[in-house]
Amino acid sequence: MDLSTTYLGLKLKNPIVPSAGPLSKHLDSIKSVEDAGASAIVMYSLFEEQIIHESLELYHHTSENTNSFAEALTYFPEAANYEVGPEGYLEQIRKAKEAVSIPVIASLNGITKGGWIDYAKKIEQAGADALELNIYQLATDPNKNGTDIEQLYVDILTTVKSTVKIPVTMKLSPYFSALANLASRLDKAGADGLVLFNRFYQPDINLEKLEVEPSILLSTPMAMRLPLRWTAILSGIVKADIAASSGITTAEDVLKLLMAGAKVTHMMSSLLKYGVKHITEVLADLEKWMEVHEYESVKQMIGSMNCHSVANPAEFERANYMRVLNSYK
Repeated sequence: MDLSTTYLGLKLKNPIVPSAGPLSKHLDSIKSVEDAGASAIVMYSLFEEQIIHESLELYHHTSENTNSFAEALTYFPEAANYEVGPEGYLEQIRKAKEAVSIPVIASLNGITKGGWIDYAKKIEQAGADALELNIYQLATDPNKNGTDIEQLYVDILTTVKSTVKIPVTMKLSPYFSALANLASRLDKAGADGLVLFNRFYQPDINLEKLEVEPSILLSTPMAMRLPLRWTAILSGIVKADIAASSGITTAEDVLKLLMAGAKVTHMMSSLLKYGVKHITEVLADLEKWMEVHEYESVKQMIGSMNCHSVANPAEFERANYMRVLNSYK
């Protein structure tokens, strides 16, 4: 039984890859996902914005007493952590590469052109096997139209691709008016892969404190349907490898997304819920299903049920909407 696949030019032993999240913040958990059977791991995201904030905080705390008299010997905050910048993230990549044999994919979230270039270079030098661009861009400026936002994605990709030699994949959100067009433009601009989809965590309001507060809700199995549809549509349009992400929980989910055209499936919420051993269970169920249904390899099923392979491609589009409404009783 051959579970191997290829993603971003990397040969992987199976299609299950933990996505960016807390499991990659500790070497022990990185080793544990490899032991459980993961074929690669995506590191948690490096946020340029957070580095800038930490740098400004450090400047504030180390300069606020500069006009004090000479006898004052305790200007600096006690036990202050003066390590700002990407060094901690880069060191984690180096340690991960030494600790495990599976590919390590970095994740970068920048806000300036210089940041994308500088950090992408450093990530490549740290030894990452590939780079995932995690762009968080909410279209809240009324002076920017959809074309402006889409061009930003293309420009960032083009900039990073001209900077590094490692494979680069784009993590997209589903909030585009012409997703197929954008995916095609990114493909032509040199994207090695597309990740479908990024989850923008929505804020909540604390009614007691009257404050806006972060709210983290793990994805549910139903969330898998959105990347399933767009994977099936885009896998027949773009050459870039597709990684499906969001709500992937069972071997059945993995099978469906592979047949839709994904090269790999990203998991995180299900691993946080059930533990990393869930990977081992999913792989066992995957092999069992393939044996019963006489599939010899994962490659045999990739794309076999995408938009260009099924008898009625409209089932992934408007026809599905009409059938669902008419079928409810």
